[in-house]
Amino acid sequence: MPVKLLKEYLDRNHVKYSLTTHSTAYTAQEIAALAHVKGRHLAKTVMVKLDGSLAMAVVPAAYQVDLARLMDIAGAHEADLASENEFRTRFPGCETGAMPPFGNLFDIPVYVDTSVAQDEEIAFNAGSHHELIRMGYADFACVVGPEVGSFRTEKACAHGVRHAMASA
Repeated sequence: MPVKLLKEYLDRNHVKYSLTTHSTAYTAQEIAALAHVKGRHLAKTVMVKLDGSLAMAVVPAAYQVDLARLMDIAGAHEADLASENEFRTRFPGCETGAMPPFGNLFDIPVYVDTSVAQDEEIAFNAGSHHELIRMGYADFACVVGPEVGSFRTEKACAHGVRHAMASA
C-alpha cells in the first residue's frame, strides 16, 4: 500500500499521525537511527505463516519473533517465517519488507508484541524504505484490531532453525 493510500485510510478514520521522510534504509535498526527513533520504539512487521496462512507479527526493531510463543498465542499448530516470494504480491505498491502493520486492509491477521502495545506511540514503515509513520498506539489498535501477546526474543533462532511445530 503506497503511503498515499495509508494516509487516506488514516485520514478517513480521523487518526492523527506524522510522516517522516529519511534516507533509504533497509533494516529496522538503520531506520530507527535515521529517523531518530529508539530501536525499541520502532515497530517492525515480520511476515509469518501460521498453519500455512500469512500473518503479521509486530515487534520492536531490536527484537525477533519467537515463533513457538507466537504459535501458542495464535492457537496454531505450525509457525514459520514467510519468504518474500510468499507475500510480495499481497502488498501492491509497497516495497518488499517495508509494509506497514495494517494486515486488516489485506485480510491478514496482525499480532503485536506486548512491549509494542505498552508504548504510547508506534512508529513503522509506511510502505517504502524511506518513509515512517508515527501515531498513537491506541489509535493503531482501534483501526487495526491486532491480537496482543508476548512473543519477542532477543536471540536469533539457534542454528538457523526458522520453523516451529506443536508437539503431538
